[in-house]
Amino acid sequence: MQLLRMAAEKLKKTARRLLPRNRFARSVSILAGGTAAGQIIVVAASPILTRLYSPEDFGVLAVFASLLGILGVIASLRYQLAIPLPETDEEAANVTALSLVVVLGMALLTAVIAIPFRQPIADALNTPLLADYIWLLPLGLLLMGIYQVFNYWAIRNKAFGVLAQTKLTQSVGMVVVQIGGYALGPIALLIGRIVGQAAGIFSLSTTVINKHRGQFLEVTFSKLAGSTKNHRSFPLISTWSGLCSSGGSQLPPLLIAVILGPGAAGFYALTNRVLSLPVGVISKSMGDVFYGEAIEANKRESLGFLVVDIYSKMVAASLPIAAVLFFSAPEAFRLIFGEDWAKSGELASWMILWVFFQVVTTPLGKVFLILDRHGSALLFQLAFLVTTVISIIIGGLWFEDLIVLVAIMATGRSAVYCFRLGKILKISEERIRELWHPIFSNLPYAALCASPVIFSVNLLSETAYEKYIKFFLFCLSFLMSAVPLLKIFAKR
Repeated sequence: MQLLRMAAEKLKKTARRLLPRNRFARSVSILAGGTAAGQIIVVAASPILTRLYSPEDFGVLAVFASLLGILGVIASLRYQLAIPLPETDEEAANVTALSLVVVLGMALLTAVIAIPFRQPIADALNTPLLADYIWLLPLGLLLMGIYQVFNYWAIRNKAFGVLAQTKLTQSVGMVVVQIGGYALGPIALLIGRIVGQAAGIFSLSTTVINKHRGQFLEVTFSKLAGSTKNHRSFPLISTWSGLCSSGGSQLPPLLIAVILGPGAAGFYALTNRVLSLPVGVISKSMGDVFYGEAIEANKRESLGFLVVDIYSKMVAASLPIAAVLFFSAPEAFRLIFGEDWAKSGELASWMILWVFFQVVTTPLGKVFLILDRHGSALLFQLAFLVTTVISIIIGGLWFEDLIVLVAIMATGRSAVYCFRLGKILKISEERIRELWHPIFSNLPYAALCASPVIFSVNLLSETAYEKYIKFFLFCLSFLMSAVPLLKIFAKR
């Protein structure tokens, strides 16, 4: 046991030395490391899940997850976003307590509405099986909302190590429940989803209680009322922006299920799960760290420099990966998930277009909150939502084809993300040319990374020998595309 403890301690010291010394890069590395490890587990488990559950089962999960995702945005009426902003921990503690009270109220309200009307809701969403499981919705909302509140308290205190641990716990818990409970049917997928968004509450709350017990003991109703008034722009304006944003990302499975059936929603959900989770690891981690750093940068009047720096790094890290995924997805999905899921690979090639722009712009969206430009954030989220709905209506009702639907959606969403980034650069007092310069400068290397995949897909056949060559070329492309990402976090 003594040898094991010594080995573990040595491993920790080695890991600390490998982390970048730059505070921002170090924080992102810690949070991204935990998140990445968790998402690797989730993606690695996907080929097993696709052989345990049908597209229709994934369709039920997609509809439930969409409902939970939309409601989760307003679980605390966005008060949790205000937790990092106050100058004192006492005021932050009041905002935290207010957020928790609102979460409890929203969960109770959801239970009162969803449980009695479970069958009409399931029928309206063209997913009859959902009626048996909708009681999980208020429970999931409560746990998810509590985690979000403590998540932003951890961001305020830069407790990124604890956050990284919770990300790993969430992924492991979700996979264990979904695989271990497959005999129970779709309910295991749903419970796993709740675990995947709420696990880690205990460790985060323990950190809060141990280090800031005094501030929370001084919370009173009058102080809660003051916090409600001081940060009223979050529920009054930011909530609508969040709903539009969540609607744009969470409505597709719902609408696809209604128009094309739960099977089509299942194909979409798997593709979105495989692409959005791993590709968004760095984006989400950078977004959490960027929020804290940008608040300080704005006080130093250097926010514009930070915005351009982060955007350039995100493009350099993401563009080569996106290029490789665009050309390799159809073949890769067929081999990894089985012939029954080949259609998801075709969807992935189109989806990667908007996922790329989502990844490189999402961290920077916190600028609207910091500069109190909630109206601008709402405008772009509304445009995103309208574009998504119109794309689904045209592709689903007019063309009646899931691939055409996703292709139209990818084009529209990408345009909205570009306009959004242009606005962020403008209010940060930076030039619009910074939108395109990083893309064009990294495009040649992205094309180089994708060239082995393009060659293997178009020129190699399916003989046993050439399959090995194809596998080697796929691995080569992915390794090459990861080099810029490794370079960013290797800078010390």
